[in-house]
Amino acid sequence: MASANLAQSIGQELPFLRRYARALTGSQTAGDNYAAATLEAILIDQNLVQTDDIRVGLFRTFHSIWHSSGEPVSTDVQSVREMRAQAYLRRLTPNSREALLLYTIEGMTLEQIARIMEFDPIEADELITIARAEITDALSAKVMIIEDEAIIAMDLKGIVQSMGHEVTGIARTQHAAIELAHRERPDVILSDIHLADGSSGVEAVGQLLSDLGDIPVIFITAFPERLLTAERPEPAFLLPKPYGAEQVASALSQAIFFASTEDLVIA
Repeated sequence: MASANLAQSIGQELPFLRRYARALTGSQTAGDNYAAATLEAILIDQNLVQTDDIRVGLFRTFHSIWHSSGEPVSTDVQSVREMRAQAYLRRLTPNSREALLLYTIEGMTLEQIARIMEFDPIEADELITIARAEITDALSAKVMIIEDEAIIAMDLKGIVQSMGHEVTGIARTQHAAIELAHRERPDVILSDIHLADGSSGVEAVGQLLSDLGDIPVIFITAFPERLLTAERPEPAFLLPKPYGAEQVASALSQAIFFASTEDLVIA
């Protein structure tokens, strides 16, 4: 593959690699540093992505770096929550959470996951099942939904409640979202980008984080690449629209996990 074509192909997949890396680490900074390290490795050796599926080659290179480092590639001092989360993650079944995210968030097939992580599709399927159990066990949270379309809002509410979580309420506008969150502080925010009165879910969330402190946020948008530009603070959890119930459940479990690690006792 010519260098120009290779760069273009990687560029098309890069926003989704960054989305995946952020969901995996629970951090924009750590996730983006992993993505940058992946690109640096490819610049040194383009054979890493010389494959019939450029996406598989890119994610496989990422995983080689992820597993060889064992820690987020970050020059920043990690928060106590991030350090506790990473310590806990190392206790989970190896490769299970990665397989789940590749399958649910990135829409990879079992065959693609097997090639990325270098084992067979049957093992990939087993790891996904294990991850669902390990991540969701004993985790519950208060979830606020910011969504102006009634049908979508009720669908999201049903998914959240079916997982055993509490929905604090549904807001259709920026003003309503701020009022709702101040009445009952949520553990996680699930938010659309464009709201009923032309207001912005991004601005609503920004105001809430300023008022209430750090709260994990999952954005749902038809144009995820627009929030993955590296030009400003961006979400660690980002879902495409239309979404699948399993995608929402997986992202929510990840966000709740990282929110809950402040209470974990790490030996």
